[in-house]
Amino acid sequence: MDGAAHSAMLGRIALATLLGAFLGYERERAGKPAGLRTHGMVALGAALFTAVSVDGFDGRGDPARMAAQIVTGMGFLGAGTILHFRGTVHGLTTAASLWVSAAMGTAVGVGMYLMSIETTALVWILLRFGPRVDRGD
Repeated sequence: MDGAAHSAMLGRIALATLLGAFLGYERERAGKPAGLRTHGMVALGAALFTAVSVDGFDGRGDPARMAAQIVTGMGFLGAGTILHFRGTVHGLTTAASLWVSAAMGTAVGVGMYLMSIETTALVWILLRFGPRVDRGD
């Protein structure tokens, strides 16, 4: 990989990390356990996996398979943030924001920068201003 390609990939990973951390900051500000670092790392990891699958194998293989595996991995991570206790469920919104952070990181990894920024803005609006029906989340 030449220097320009390396810089472009690093830029994608950095953008994904910043966008994920931005979403995580809102979760952390709301007192949720998965905050800035977790969301940033989820987005970073998804972007790295995606960029490597698209650019790292010289056109061999199917990059879409990596995206499918990111979704599967996020299912496990998201499940770890959801707690069921005495008839109430906690952590669904945080699990969903982690899932979207992975999707956004995947989009950045394939170069969909504007879509990723717009998605991050929409999620932030939902997290910040969306109605909270159940305060347990």
